[in-house]
Amino acid sequence: MNELRSKVKALLGSSEIDLFVGYEQGTRLPRPLLAASAEDADKLIFDERCTGNLAVYLTRKDLMGGKKAGIAASYYALRSICRLIDENQLQDGATKIFALTPQGALTSLETIADVKQLLQETPAPAKQVEDAWVQEVEEMPAAERWKFWTGELAKCFKCYACRAACPMCYCTRCIVEVNRPQWLQPWAATLSNMEWQINRVMHMAGRCADCGACGAACPLGLPVHIIAHKMVQMVRQHFGEPADKGATLSTFDPSDKENFIR
Repeated sequence: MNELRSKVKALLGSSEIDLFVGYEQGTRLPRPLLAASAEDADKLIFDERCTGNLAVYLTRKDLMGGKKAGIAASYYALRSICRLIDENQLQDGATKIFALTPQGALTSLETIADVKQLLQETPAPAKQVEDAWVQEVEEMPAAERWKFWTGELAKCFKCYACRAACPMCYCTRCIVEVNRPQWLQPWAATLSNMEWQINRVMHMAGRCADCGACGAACPLGLPVHIIAHKMVQMVRQHFGEPADKGATLSTFDPSDKENFIR
């Protein structure tokens, strides 16, 4: 922690960055901290508990506004940063990225090549809870599965916290805000809620870091991250690692399999 604090203070002091996106100790768990001064930097922490996807702040124009930024990036944030650079939302090498190696040591990553190298060397975090959810739901008969999802998503009141928590939801105007034509009903109702979540997760195909931030942000605790997790599994199974091939829905290959359609 002291090493990161010292490095961030030096970067802020030399004006190499204007803002550092990191973690501080919350009431129970680490929470985001936007450090703009040495005093802020003294609050920084960075250890194995810091798993949140802070990359969501990097595309917030109201926060960044042309500022030079640094970030303490978890495994999931590193995955999102790669996608954001590939999609021209971040400039390669412009963000000062700090991450933890599999051994827990602090390391600085200068380019997307460095980020991808560390991701190759770092085992993906286990997803036992999400895997168990997926298995339980898939084992349900179709009618019971429909009842489960309609029952869960009927509770949604369309606050869009799931969208706000996702680093890849950076569109200046979301499809739910388009009313000419009206693609999705803006009011909360079971079927329109399901349309929203299906649309959201399809938009994330091949782009989702599987961080679970959408589910964690839901004030009702709806398991929307499970839909995303299943989508990530299917994309990897049928199309390979998304980071190597681009966003699934915007990448065409004549040899793509179609046996996932059912």
